[in-house]
Amino acid sequence: MTSAPIRDKKTDPALRHPEKQKRPDNPIQRKPDWIRVKAPTSPEYHETRKMMRELNLATVCEEAACPNIGECWAKKHATIMIMGDTCTRACAFCNVATGMPKPLDPMEPANVAIALGGMGLEHVVITSVDRDDLDDGGATHFAEVVRSIRSAAPNTTVEILTPDFKDKAGAIEIMAGSPPDVFNHNLETVPRLYPTIRPGSRYFTSLKLLHEIKEQVPSIFTKSGIMVGLGETREEVGQVMDDLRSANVDFLTIGQYLQPTPKHARIDRFVTPDEFEGYATMARGKGFLLVSATPLTRSSYHAGDDFAKLRDAREAKLAAAQ
Repeated sequence: MTSAPIRDKKTDPALRHPEKQKRPDNPIQRKPDWIRVKAPTSPEYHETRKMMRELNLATVCEEAACPNIGECWAKKHATIMIMGDTCTRACAFCNVATGMPKPLDPMEPANVAIALGGMGLEHVVITSVDRDDLDDGGATHFAEVVRSIRSAAPNTTVEILTPDFKDKAGAIEIMAGSPPDVFNHNLETVPRLYPTIRPGSRYFTSLKLLHEIKEQVPSIFTKSGIMVGLGETREEVGQVMDDLRSANVDFLTIGQYLQPTPKHARIDRFVTPDEFEGYATMARGKGFLLVSATPLTRSSYHAGDDFAKLRDAREAKLAAAQ
């Protein structure tokens, strides 16, 4: 009698997203020419992949099946994912595994800092899964990672892409006590689509987080992003921009939603490059310091270069006000 094969949540869709298995099959649509990317083959990509394995670092680049992984990893740019690889929520757009996460690794902040310190990066992006099982949503762990990186690599600028912490008591104050250079939290979509696309989250909770971290640390750069192609209207996107500017958010990213598997939310349509340029023009007119709006834009895409642009834009704005 042969034993049953071992099933791995990394490769088995039924284990990665058990909560999505009741959805009807939803074939992935053929991508238009402007959004296709080549499979990564460069030696630098494979070198980065090998390095991530050796350092035992999880990356959102792989977990979320980012289309830019070939380009970014060829430049040794990667977004490190902390607090495990299993999320407590089940967003309809996300390819990260859902379930009950393992306990936090108390050595992770030090290990991440040591690994990154040896890489000599100018700018690093740290993100995480949602950890609603933790009393503070993981805020203390995030703060410890930031402090550890500051100590091990003082010349590296730090960007974090956080969950919303779900109004956990003290979470914002904890994050403000160890602020990164860039604080990013994505709204992901327009409020009307939250019940189907981001059911475990609340639009105004996310806005409140961005607003309050800016109030507590005015010098910090704040950043947020949305996906388009999920059924939103141009008017709704404009309203999201207004809401983010009311929260004094500096940097807006807008990219095309791409359906990871047939069990995820269906693409409503592919937004054209001209439409993206229209969104970028609209956002600049509303006062964002920096805007990235293209089909392949993602939160951490070109993050290091964008940080330099943010600093330059702020300095130019302050000089103009004098």
